[in-house]
Amino acid sequence: MTGISRQARQWRVRRDFTLLKWTAAAAFCVLGVVVGDLRGLILCAGGALLLGGFALHDVVAPVRLAADDQGLTVVTGLARRRRLPWPEVTGIRVARTARYGLSWELLEIETTESLHLFSSFELGTSCMAAADELYRLRPA
Repeated sequence: MTGISRQARQWRVRRDFTLLKWTAAAAFCVLGVVVGDLRGLILCAGGALLLGGFALHDVVAPVRLAADDQGLTVVTGLARRRRLPWPEVTGIRVARTARYGLSWELLEIETTESLHLFSSFELGTSCMAAADELYRLRPA
Protein backbone atom coordinates (compact mmCIF):
# COMPACT_ATOMS: atom_id res chain seq x y z
CA MET A 1 0.00 0.00 0.00
CA THR A 2 1.31 3.47 -0.87
CA GLY A 3 -0.15 5.28 2.14
CA ILE A 4 -2.96 6.82 0.11
CA SER A 5 -6.42 6.12 1.46
CA ARG A 6 -8.69 4.21 -0.85
CA GLN A 7 -11.87 5.19 0.97
CA ALA A 8 -12.53 8.72 2.15
CA ARG A 9 -15.66 10.58 3.16
CA GLN A 10 -16.32 14.19 4.18
CA TRP A 11 -19.27 15.71 6.00
CA ARG A 12 -19.78 19.43 5.49
CA VAL A 13 -22.19 22.18 6.43
CA ARG A 14 -24.99 22.58 3.92
CA ARG A 15 -24.53 25.66 1.76
CA ASP A 16 -28.18 26.66 1.99
CA PHE A 17 -27.90 27.02 5.78
CA THR A 18 -24.79 29.16 5.37
CA LEU A 19 -26.60 31.36 2.87
CA LEU A 20 -29.56 31.60 5.23
CA LYS A 21 -27.26 32.79 8.04
CA TRP A 22 -25.73 35.47 5.80
CA THR A 23 -29.19 36.59 4.69
CA ALA A 24 -30.47 36.81 8.26
CA ALA A 25 -27.38 38.80 9.31
CA ALA A 26 -28.00 41.25 6.46
CA ALA A 27 -31.68 41.47 7.44
CA PHE A 28 -30.69 42.36 10.99
CA CYS A 29 -28.43 45.13 9.64
CA VAL A 30 -31.25 46.57 7.54
CA LEU A 31 -33.73 46.24 10.41
CA GLY A 32 -31.34 48.05 12.76
CA VAL A 33 -31.11 51.00 10.39
CA VAL A 34 -34.87 51.08 9.75
CA VAL A 35 -35.80 50.94 13.45
CA GLY A 36 -33.77 54.04 14.23
CA ASP A 37 -33.96 53.45 17.99
CA LEU A 38 -30.61 53.15 19.80
CA ARG A 39 -31.65 50.04 21.75
CA GLY A 40 -33.06 48.42 18.64
CA LEU A 41 -29.90 49.26 16.74
CA ILE A 42 -27.74 47.66 19.46
CA LEU A 43 -29.89 44.51 19.52
CA CYS A 44 -29.92 44.22 15.74
CA ALA A 45 -26.16 44.79 15.56
CA GLY A 46 -25.64 42.04 18.13
CA GLY A 47 -27.84 39.64 16.17
CA ALA A 48 -26.08 40.51 12.92
CA LEU A 49 -22.65 39.97 14.48
CA LEU A 50 -23.69 36.64 15.99
CA LEU A 51 -25.22 35.28 12.79
CA GLY A 52 -22.36 36.69 10.72
CA GLY A 53 -19.89 34.92 13.00
CA PHE A 54 -21.70 31.61 12.59
CA ALA A 55 -21.82 32.08 8.82
CA LEU A 56 -18.12 33.00 8.71
CA HIS A 57 -17.32 29.83 10.66
CA ASP A 58 -19.22 27.85 8.01
CA VAL A 59 -17.16 29.50 5.25
CA VAL A 60 -13.78 29.10 6.98
CA ALA A 61 -14.33 25.47 8.04
CA PRO A 62 -17.09 23.95 5.88
CA VAL A 63 -15.87 20.37 6.29
CA ARG A 64 -16.52 19.50 9.93
CA LEU A 65 -15.71 15.78 9.83
CA ALA A 66 -13.67 13.65 7.45
CA ALA A 67 -12.88 9.96 7.67
CA ASP A 68 -10.68 7.52 5.82
CA ASP A 69 -9.14 4.14 6.56
CA GLN A 70 -6.39 5.77 8.66
CA GLY A 71 -8.62 7.80 11.00
CA LEU A 72 -10.76 10.88 11.43
CA THR A 73 -10.17 14.59 10.96
CA VAL A 74 -12.37 16.84 13.09
CA VAL A 75 -12.69 20.62 13.31
CA THR A 76 -12.00 21.97 16.78
CA GLY A 77 -12.46 25.59 17.73
CA LEU A 78 -13.00 27.99 14.86
CA ALA A 79 -10.96 26.35 12.13
CA ARG A 80 -8.29 24.13 13.69
CA ARG A 81 -8.28 20.56 12.43
CA ARG A 82 -7.27 17.62 14.55
CA ARG A 83 -6.33 14.19 13.23
CA LEU A 84 -7.61 11.21 15.24
CA PRO A 85 -6.17 7.82 14.32
CA TRP A 86 -8.70 4.99 14.56
CA PRO A 87 -7.01 3.35 17.58
CA GLU A 88 -7.64 6.55 19.61
CA VAL A 89 -11.38 6.49 18.85
CA THR A 90 -13.07 4.65 21.71
CA GLY A 91 -16.71 5.25 20.81
CA ILE A 92 -19.06 6.46 18.11
CA ARG A 93 -22.70 6.94 19.08
CA VAL A 94 -25.77 8.99 18.32
CA ALA A 95 -27.44 10.74 21.24
CA ARG A 96 -31.12 11.56 20.80
CA THR A 97 -32.69 14.29 22.89
CA ALA A 98 -36.29 15.45 23.08
CA ARG A 99 -37.43 18.43 25.08
CA TYR A 100 -40.33 20.90 24.85
CA GLY A 101 -41.72 19.24 21.74
CA LEU A 102 -38.42 19.42 19.86
CA SER A 103 -36.09 16.52 19.17
CA TRP A 104 -32.56 16.44 17.80
CA GLU A 105 -29.59 14.14 17.38
CA LEU A 106 -25.90 14.60 18.08
CA LEU A 107 -23.10 12.44 16.76
CA GLU A 108 -20.64 11.77 19.57
CA ILE A 109 -17.08 10.73 18.75
CA GLU A 110 -15.21 9.79 21.90
CA THR A 111 -11.45 9.44 22.06
CA THR A 112 -9.13 8.58 24.90
CA GLU A 113 -8.70 12.32 25.62
CA SER A 114 -11.73 14.19 24.25
CA LEU A 115 -15.33 14.16 23.10
CA HIS A 116 -16.39 15.66 19.76
CA LEU A 117 -20.04 16.52 19.09
CA PHE A 118 -21.63 17.13 15.69
CA SER A 119 -25.21 18.04 14.83
CA SER A 120 -26.99 17.03 11.66
CA PHE A 121 -26.75 20.68 10.53
CA GLU A 122 -22.95 20.51 10.73
CA LEU A 123 -22.77 17.17 8.94
CA GLY A 124 -25.25 17.94 6.16
CA THR A 125 -26.95 14.58 6.75
CA SER A 126 -28.56 12.69 9.59
CA CYS A 127 -26.33 11.69 12.46
CA MET A 128 -27.40 8.04 12.11
CA ALA A 129 -26.31 7.95 8.46
CA ALA A 130 -22.94 9.48 9.36
CA ALA A 131 -22.47 7.01 12.25
CA ASP A 132 -23.30 4.06 9.99
CA GLU A 133 -20.75 5.20 7.45
CA LEU A 134 -18.12 5.76 10.15
CA TYR A 135 -18.66 2.20 11.37
CA ARG A 136 -18.25 0.98 7.81
CA LEU A 137 -14.99 2.93 7.32
CA ARG A 138 -13.53 1.96 10.70
CA PRO A 139 -11.11 -0.95 10.46
CA ALA A 140 -12.07 -4.06 12.38
